[in-house]
Amino acid sequence: MSKIKLFATDIDNTLINSEEKVTLRVKEAILEAKKQGVKIVLCTGRPLSGIKHILQDLGLDNQDDEFVVCFGGALVQSTSGKVLYQKELSYAEYMELEFLARKYDIYLQMESMDRIYVANRDLSLYSSQISNRTSLPISFRTPEEMKDIHSIKAMYISEPDKLIKLENDMYAGKFDNLVERLTFSKSKPFLFEANAKNVTKAQGLQVLSHELKIKPTEMMTIGDQQNDESMIELAGVGVAMENGISTLKQKADYITTDNNHDGVAAALEKFVLKG
Repeated sequence: MSKIKLFATDIDNTLINSEEKVTLRVKEAILEAKKQGVKIVLCTGRPLSGIKHILQDLGLDNQDDEFVVCFGGALVQSTSGKVLYQKELSYAEYMELEFLARKYDIYLQMESMDRIYVANRDLSLYSSQISNRTSLPISFRTPEEMKDIHSIKAMYISEPDKLIKLENDMYAGKFDNLVERLTFSKSKPFLFEANAKNVTKAQGLQVLSHELKIKPTEMMTIGDQQNDESMIELAGVGVAMENGISTLKQKADYITTDNNHDGVAAALEKFVLKG
């Protein structure tokens, strides 16, 4: 196994516990890995604004040589805000996604670098929670008013059974044209996300691998959900959380403990801090 030079971690239900905190053991393991020269990268569906407090806690915030992969891979930037890569959704793609939201009676929200946009004044409770977690304000815009908005990620929000129905119909071939042009992934049972074509966490890490001259075989990645599968498969060491979904565990090289039992720290101690 190659020496690990970059450690990329998902945030929700991975880096943070159920109280949305980085435990002391996890923090100490990350700081020790950083001290040993390992590049630490938060790889998340959240925007930079939604992880500032975590970056500050880990000593990674507002630096030109520390990086994050945000919006599920659609935005790669330094923690000081310099953009290395950005891929947006088109207005035509937004209109197709909005049509499906109305057809399946589910909420759709569009995310830009500094705001969440919705076309339904009757907000989902989850939208308010996401707004608080990401520090992005919510604005109402009609579909016609979205023409000049730079949307980076779309997110369907609803009860899990409605999202499962949409997901099953998509993969059953009902919307092949859309599936072929966009990248869909599940990040939570009540969230089904859409990014531009070929946007994944793995693709974002490949942008960084070129920038930092670090090979994928020299990476270790860790996560818990479907949107983490690409980076688990990319890395030399792909780790799944014990609380992760079964398909992710099947693709992982190793399964660590859950996020309430310092799973990130346990993985770092085994593969990076050993000896």
